[in-house]
Amino acid sequence: MSFNKIFTNFFIYTFILALLISCSEYNKVLKGSDYNLKFEKAIEYYNNDQCYKSLPLLEELMSYFRMTSKGEDVYYYYAKNHYCMGDYYLAGYYFKRFVKNFPQSVRVEECAFNSAACLMMNSPDYYLDQSESYKAIDEFQLFMSKYPNSYLVDSCDKMVSDLRGRLERKSFEKGKLYFKMEKFRSATIALNTTILEFPDTEFKEEVLFLILKSNFLFASNSVDSKKVERFEESIKSYYTFVDSFKSSKFVNEAESFYLSTIDELEKLKKTTNGI
Repeated sequence: MSFNKIFTNFFIYTFILALLISCSEYNKVLKGSDYNLKFEKAIEYYNNDQCYKSLPLLEELMSYFRMTSKGEDVYYYYAKNHYCMGDYYLAGYYFKRFVKNFPQSVRVEECAFNSAACLMMNSPDYYLDQSESYKAIDEFQLFMSKYPNSYLVDSCDKMVSDLRGRLERKSFEKGKLYFKMEKFRSATIALNTTILEFPDTEFKEEVLFLILKSNFLFASNSVDSKKVERFEESIKSYYTFVDSFKSSKFVNEAESFYLSTIDELEKLKKTTNGI
């Protein structure tokens, strides 16, 4: 047997033995009745990123230390362990309860922030329901209002910006979807809402162009009695677009919609005058 193979086998056996000893020690602590030891080991496991070991111990300690001086510590680490395990719903719940149960604690500020952060962690990608994003923004704004001098304010600003980015993208994509479905009136309304809610949106150039295009196509497909009014709206949206983006990559296409609109209005004028 080669030296390398002997060394490899020794390493494997050592690892397995250490694992068995570790499991044995953990089970001994878990099944034991020394609650102070359970608390010490729970904190040790948490600090070593072994939350799956820490959480069952803290769960037991929650009721045992509830009315003692360690109650706050147990509650705090219980919330943090849920966060560590990726259960942001329960983590957010316990962070929020911590703020209510221990209002004088030096950890209140941190837990209030973490409660909002959990809402953000539960916020899905932009194309899904954004209820959690709205809740998270409200919580971050409430935090900044309550703790204006907190060292966490910059983090709040960054997270609110990220969340608003998701809402902005969802709003923009909603308008684009209506356009693709050829629901031009709905597209115009949705895209105008994007501009209204996010005036500095990074998608502004495309939004204004799609408003113009939607207005033009909506007018083109309207009954004659509605065309003049709707083509005039198309002209307004053309000027809004070119005033904002004179050098846009869409400017030539926008110009073609404008010229077509003028041509259509001339035809309608002649028809109305009986020419």
